[in-house]
Amino acid sequence: MDAEKHSAVTAADLYDRSGKRYPLDDPRWRGEDGGPLAVSTMPGLRPEQIDTAERSLWRYHAALPVPAAHRVSLGEGCTPMVPLNWGGRRVHFKLEWFNPTSSFKDRGVTVMISHLAAQGADRVLEDSSGNGGSAVAAYAAAAGIRAKIIVPAATSAAKVLQARAYGAEIQLVSGSRAEVSDEAIRQSEQIPYASHNWHPMFIQGTKTIAYEMWESLGFTAPDNVVLVAGAGSNVIACDIAFRELLQAGQVDRLPRLFVGQPEHWATIADTFNGIDPAGRGERVPTIAEGASIAHPVRLPEAVEAIRRSRGAAYAVPETEIHAAVRALSARGLYAEPTSSVAAATLDHFIASGEIAPDETTVVVLTGAGLKSAEKMAAVFAGHGEDAEESSSAR
Repeated sequence: MDAEKHSAVTAADLYDRSGKRYPLDDPRWRGEDGGPLAVSTMPGLRPEQIDTAERSLWRYHAALPVPAAHRVSLGEGCTPMVPLNWGGRRVHFKLEWFNPTSSFKDRGVTVMISHLAAQGADRVLEDSSGNGGSAVAAYAAAAGIRAKIIVPAATSAAKVLQARAYGAEIQLVSGSRAEVSDEAIRQSEQIPYASHNWHPMFIQGTKTIAYEMWESLGFTAPDNVVLVAGAGSNVIACDIAFRELLQAGQVDRLPRLFVGQPEHWATIADTFNGIDPAGRGERVPTIAEGASIAHPVRLPEAVEAIRRSRGAAYAVPETEIHAAVRALSARGLYAEPTSSVAAATLDHFIASGEIAPDETTVVVLTGAGLKSAEKMAAVFAGHGEDAEESSSAR
């Protein structure tokens, strides 16, 4: 396996949208064309290549472009995929808050920080509305690397506290999420940019969620994967991994990707559906703060991933996000509002008939409600009708 892994890593490279190629160890985080970078196609995994002695996502190191010897790991991945009765049908919920910092971001960050540490980075910069910053701070601490996290001033206090606890330097920036990103890009001229939106290794780590679905379902692909999207990293990652498996002959089709976004931040969904996002007018703050990204860096790639899967996308009204939080909690799943967008999306596509009762469906819940205490309190304040509204999911 070591020889196979070595050849896979050395064969990979980076490329930008213009088609220009770069060595895998190039420290750049975007292409000369100004766009995001991607890793060239990796060989798909075969069941016998899984390192079953490894209790983390690094069990799939044969499909990752970072040698396992350089890994910075806190035991991320291998999260539960729980089958529940939802609206009279069996649905699998992938509980990503079982990752070390309680969100899916740990998947991408373990691979990204491992890559940067192997390059000799002693300091990294990230901009985040919460979960990404917490993950970078944690893995930087594990690697002995200093981290600076630039955070929107309106971010949940619990998420900021978590990053501070790991020893990260925190800079709060007033203004929009885009203004926070602009400030990080400006500072990236002095500090290596460990951006979960920009760095190509983040997507590579994130794709392991699809490999886990495949392994958990007896080395088959689900019919449907339901996701919330902010920047769209899970959407793109699932597309990459299932295409790798398809090309390796390990699955016979791509699962359909059903993607939800808060309606006033639905750039990916609107673009997919042929709607001008600007037509929604002024962007209204959403309780799903982790998905409030106006200009996703990898917008074309996310839209193409949905289209290639024959999936669909939905702009989720705020009232439906609130109802989904309560419905999940009524089933024992304390998911943060951003995660709950996926449950609302599931309900929408069940109602439309696009997700059929006899299909295998996986819903990804990206983060824990404990990380958004203020937002969760707002959802449950004064709602005596909770039981009635959540009963529809039973």
